[in-house]
Amino acid sequence: MFSLDQLRGFVAVAEEANFGRAAERLRMTQPPLSRQVQKLERAVGVDLLVRTSRLVELTPAGRVFLDEARRLLSLAAAAPLLAQRAAHGSRGTLRVGFTATAALSVLGEWVKFLDDRLPEVHRVLREMITDRQIEALSAEEIDVGLLRGVPRGAGLEQLLVHAESLLLAVPRGHPLTRLSRLPSLADVAESSVVTYSPIEARYFHDLVVSTFRTAGVQPAYSQHVTQVNSVLALVDAGLGVALVPASASVITLRNLRFLQVEAVPDDCVEVYAAWRADNDSPTLSVLLEHVRSTAPGLRTRFLSP
Repeated sequence: MFSLDQLRGFVAVAEEANFGRAAERLRMTQPPLSRQVQKLERAVGVDLLVRTSRLVELTPAGRVFLDEARRLLSLAAAAPLLAQRAAHGSRGTLRVGFTATAALSVLGEWVKFLDDRLPEVHRVLREMITDRQIEALSAEEIDVGLLRGVPRGAGLEQLLVHAESLLLAVPRGHPLTRLSRLPSLADVAESSVVTYSPIEARYFHDLVVSTFRTAGVQPAYSQHVTQVNSVLALVDAGLGVALVPASASVITLRNLRFLQVEAVPDDCVEVYAAWRADNDSPTLSVLLEHVRSTAPGLRTRFLSP
């Protein structure tokens, strides 16, 4: 095996075409340099140089090896810097899980931060429901998740990073759009309500059911679907009305309108960041420092209009 010093010596001799000038460039004497190059040739197994009394020329093998020697020296020079960047979190891979609605609120801000602050970090973004994210965090398949909350005993850290209200999605021209006041939940319950699956979208299913129950009304649910964009598509098609997170109002469809509903709390929809306490990734630490400093602002971004 050859050493980096031997590679440097060979490159200097090849570029100077003279052992004496190469030795001066490397601030060493000529005999040790000659021995370095000879050891390199023995390690490689071929002659790299043709030596004459006046100059040194590369053999065909030497010309090929020169390019590789320069590449190896460049990689060796860059390695400490790459390690330092990794240690400070500015290089590496960050695996982020997120729910579909978190993509409408928090995820975009995280991606912008990573692009601006950590441009060399490779992002792996995976859409998952909350239960699957908890499993993935525990199995070390992702580093951090944007989800609806972690149950006690899951062994994960969590931080509330976003809270918003529920808005009412209605088809354009629906009677609720012509009221001279904010519609109440009792008004909403008089219409067919498109809502969420009790299995695949349990968080929003339970939230909508409890919201109506607290108001003392029981609507007629017409459809149960998984994703908020599917809910909005069905409302746009005229199949009913729906309570959706306020951040969903960024989705525009031709026949869709959004209304504030009376007495719905401003912070009933929550998004948490969750991660393993033993994850020592410097990149994750940089992101979490940012998340902790910006969470209060994110919690108010999508309050009811």
